[in-house]
Amino acid sequence: MASTTSLKSTSFMKLSNLYPSPMISSSKNPKQFSCNLSHPLSTQDLKISTTNQGFSTRRNSKSFTTKAFFFKSCKPESETSRPNKVQELYVYEINERDRGSPAFLRLSQKPVNSLGDLVPFSNKLYTGDLKKRLGITAGLCVLIQHVPENNGDRYEAIYSFYFGDYGHVSVQGPYLTYQETRLAVTGGSGIFEGVYGEVKLQQIVFPFKLFYTFYLKGIKDLPAELTGEPVAPSPSIEPSPAAKATEPNATIKNFTN
Repeated sequence: MASTTSLKSTSFMKLSNLYPSPMISSSKNPKQFSCNLSHPLSTQDLKISTTNQGFSTRRNSKSFTTKAFFFKSCKPESETSRPNKVQELYVYEINERDRGSPAFLRLSQKPVNSLGDLVPFSNKLYTGDLKKRLGITAGLCVLIQHVPENNGDRYEAIYSFYFGDYGHVSVQGPYLTYQETRLAVTGGSGIFEGVYGEVKLQQIVFPFKLFYTFYLKGIKDLPAELTGEPVAPSPSIEPSPAAKATEPNATIKNFTN
C-alpha cells in the first residue's frame, strides 16, 4: 500500500513538471483585448509504468491524452468614439401664464426670498426661429442666495427640455435671475442619448421670456427642423400665431404639452 501511494505521488509530480498547465498573464486591462483560442497541442499518448522505478512514456499502451490551448493573437479592441463636433441649438422658453408656473414655495417662512425656498416651474418651448412649438420645460430651482444689490436671486436649477418624439435634454447649474449664466448639459434621451456640453441662458424678461443657446456634443447631426436661424432675443419677441395655436404644420411630431 505504501509503495502504491508513493508511486501516485511521484507520478503526479513528474507529470506536472513535464506538462505544466498553460498560464497566460497580462498587465493589460482584459477589457482592452479580444483573444481567440486556437491550435491545440498535438495529442501525446502516455504510458505509466507501475513499477517502483517511476514511469516512462511509451506508445500503444494504456494511455490518456492532454490538450493545451494557446492564444493565437491578442489585439486591442477599437473603441467607438463619440462625436465631438459642437452643434448649436437655439430654443425660446416662454411663460404664457397658462400653466400656473412658477410656483414659489417659501419653505424658509421668511418675508423675503431666502435660502431653501423652492420654485417648481414648467413653461412652453419654441424653436429659435419661433416658427414651431417644441414642447415644455419642467424642473425645480432651489434658492441659494438673495442678491438685493442686483434685485435678483441665485438658484441651483435642475430641469429638462422636452422635445416630443425627439426626446429630451437635461441640464443642471446656476440660474441667475439678473444676468446671463451657463448650465451643464447632463444627458438626454431619444436623439439626445449620450449628449453632453453646456447651455447659455439669457434672461429677456424674467420669468416670462428666456433664450437658450445649446452647445451640444456626443450626438449625431440634429434634424433640420430644430436648427432654423434664430430670431434675435428682445422683450418684444413672440412665437408665430400658428406655433402658438399648435397648428399641425407649426409643431414637431407629438410635441410635449
